[in-house]
Amino acid sequence: MSEAGSELVFLPLGGVGEIGMNLGLYGFGPVHDRKWLMVDCGISFADPRTTPGVDLVFPDIDFIEEEKHDLLGIVITHAHEDHYGALLELWPRLEVPVYATRFTAGLLRAKAIENGRQNSPDVRVVEQGETLELGPFQVELVPVSHSIPEPNALAITTPFGTVMHSGDWKIDPTPGIGRPIDTDRLKAIGDRGVLALLCDSTNAMRPGRSPSEHDVAEGLKEVVAGAPHRVAVTAFSSNVARIRAILEAAMAADRHVVVMGRAMRRVIAVAAECGFMDGLPATLSEDDFGHLPREKVLLLLTGSQGEDRAALARIASDEHPRVALSPGDRVVFSSRTIPGNEKAVNQIINGLALQGIEVVTDADGLVHTSGHPRRDELVELYRWLRPRVLVPVHGEPMHLAAQAALARASGIPEVVMTGNGKMVRLAPDPAEVVDQVAVDVLLLDGKLLRHPDAANVRERRSLAFAGVVTALVTLDGRFELADDPELVLIGIPSRDDDGETFRELLVDEVAAAVESIPRHRRRDRDVVAQASRRAIRSHMSQRWGKKPICHVFVATER
Repeated sequence: MSEAGSELVFLPLGGVGEIGMNLGLYGFGPVHDRKWLMVDCGISFADPRTTPGVDLVFPDIDFIEEEKHDLLGIVITHAHEDHYGALLELWPRLEVPVYATRFTAGLLRAKAIENGRQNSPDVRVVEQGETLELGPFQVELVPVSHSIPEPNALAITTPFGTVMHSGDWKIDPTPGIGRPIDTDRLKAIGDRGVLALLCDSTNAMRPGRSPSEHDVAEGLKEVVAGAPHRVAVTAFSSNVARIRAILEAAMAADRHVVVMGRAMRRVIAVAAECGFMDGLPATLSEDDFGHLPREKVLLLLTGSQGEDRAALARIASDEHPRVALSPGDRVVFSSRTIPGNEKAVNQIINGLALQGIEVVTDADGLVHTSGHPRRDELVELYRWLRPRVLVPVHGEPMHLAAQAALARASGIPEVVMTGNGKMVRLAPDPAEVVDQVAVDVLLLDGKLLRHPDAANVRERRSLAFAGVVTALVTLDGRFELADDPELVLIGIPSRDDDGETFRELLVDEVAAAVESIPRHRRRDRDVVAQASRRAIRSHMSQRWGKKPICHVFVATER
């Protein structure tokens, strides 16, 4: 494709201004004839305060769905849910090749089988270090370190130069499993020249460097070895290096490992297929728990973020049917609480404390490390690559701003702030936001994938805040009330401050409202329904201070 009239642009549809739901598009060509490359396709988790009843949040791909005839492929940097978790749901709308490493492809295949997916993504397995030729994009998968096997930065070379898409990364020469970050290759790419760096901002506010997985493995060995009774360790299921470290700590302490949680078992199975579990003894299931001596067991389980359906939550509330802990047992959180999950995690810790169970977190010792770079690591990457342009991604606004300030202080000539839906021209100069496309989110609600309006999220929030009143008004042949209105109140206090029941009060209010309508106008059911609805909401506002959702049905006798 000719450079004449062409531009190189970056358009995030998710993951910028938030942590999670990463989806970035790179476009090359004239404004109305661009070829597109998609990087990642992730999810975020719903907030019950703003999206009650919703399971997961997906990026809105309406824009690229309209352009899918020019979409050359999807490259997945690694197998964290916020980078690949939306593929099973969204790929059927695009049906283009997906490029991923063996471990990522294995996890995706396992998820598809579990979920009974018939139309699974067309995954083409690639190796770390391999280079793909996708139209005007030459994409090299550069090994980096992160809290999952086979993570990659992408060196995307175009006629305008090379763009580095960092993905999730840190500088860890001893990552526990797999290849360490390829510093020599990153330096060589920097020597060749880097047009722009799109960089992970998650820990841009934290000074220093993230500890190595090797150091965490040593910390876990000490914590497990020093436990007098049972040990339970909860960690992110995708962190295979951490899982291996936990299994090695158990083996060193002569403990059997009982694995709980479907996601944990799935990851271990795929990791074993890829050779990451070689040399370790087989794990046991929760059915074996009750047959093991107390000092010979280590539970490895999900639930580190306070998920109410996870095994740890049920153990903390002493409601698990097969597994229970006793006073003096030890629970280790080999994880960091994701912002927004603090209340749920604290509820778990409080439940364990009430049972006399000891809790160990990263505040007590080196039992966790982040998979993202702190400020010193960011500066080191800047020195290796020496980009002309930096675009902070993967972070909330405060994280993006912190990296932007750090990049300017480090001498990077151009720093461009963007957000979901804001298109950045990377070349030709100057680098700047040049367009904006409408972006929303998609909500997975049970089996349905809908935009928020179609999922009636606003109405659900209203239901949670003020309840609902349903009324049936029956009129006789003369359009008089045939009987007292019938009402059903859900999510509403039974009585007001005077001790009177809201239901009885509302029956009187609705009856009075209907009788105040001239009889000839009662022929119009909409008039009767509107008057009844106004009466209910007005009375509840006066006596309760809230206006519930109202549904009024009007029937006539013949």
